[in-house]
Amino acid sequence: MTAPRAGFEGSYLGANDRISDQAIMECKICWTPYDPAHGDDFRQVLPGTPFSALPEDWHCPNCDAPKEQFIVQSDPGAPELIEQQRIDEQVALLVADFREIWHAKMRDVPLVNKALSIEAVGFMAHEGRGLGVLLSPWFMNLILLPGAGEDWSTLTPGDKEDVHFPSGTYEFIHNRREMVGGYKACALFSAMGDFQTQMQARDVARAVMGELFKEKNRAETARTGDIRAAREAELAAAAAAETAEAEDQARAEALAHPSRRQLISGGLAGDKTEEGAA
Repeated sequence: MTAPRAGFEGSYLGANDRISDQAIMECKICWTPYDPAHGDDFRQVLPGTPFSALPEDWHCPNCDAPKEQFIVQSDPGAPELIEQQRIDEQVALLVADFREIWHAKMRDVPLVNKALSIEAVGFMAHEGRGLGVLLSPWFMNLILLPGAGEDWSTLTPGDKEDVHFPSGTYEFIHNRREMVGGYKACALFSAMGDFQTQMQARDVARAVMGELFKEKNRAETARTGDIRAAREAELAAAAAAETAEAEDQARAEALAHPSRRQLISGGLAGDKTEEGAA
């Protein structure tokens, strides 16, 4: 016979370690809350007593339901919430940094989209770091922020790093700003002229965050890399063709205007400066 699981059945299948001492619990029979800040006058439970520390025979003061019938109403001390609060603080600094750039340097630049504003979209915890999209009137970037205890203040701006996601591998560029410190950015849109409204740009950012974690997009990501490589090859070939054309033009001009030495030697001499020329 399987031993009964310790804890309570109402939330997280009895995993007491998933709730903090600040968790406000709620009876799922009559919806009566237990707030550790208030305790329970009926059972003489002192304020500050967490739900996990209540006596085993404690029951709902309203309907007499046992502890196992309580679920989490809210938990400001949960590890996930604490981590999200840390990320939210980083994001607030990031947004403040770029709002300063917008007002100080970019507002009068002709190519910016003045229908848009600085906004952080979809920031979440990913492998211990903050990840989300930063919108601005002149770019949309995927942003990676340092985890708790990580020091990115020594990042060299402009350095590149490949970061792996289920949908593929993306190139992030290292950056530093005065308020937020070090962060890494992957360009999604380097010009924002196609966006008509902030809501439209926001919807695209949210879609990016969803598609980023879908493995089915990996093939398309790889194809994008192939397309980029092919385009770079085309540009290199075009540059080589231009160089060859310039060399042919130079030779044609040399033949059209031969030097005196070339004329005297029947074109067998090079274009060296004539010695003793008058």
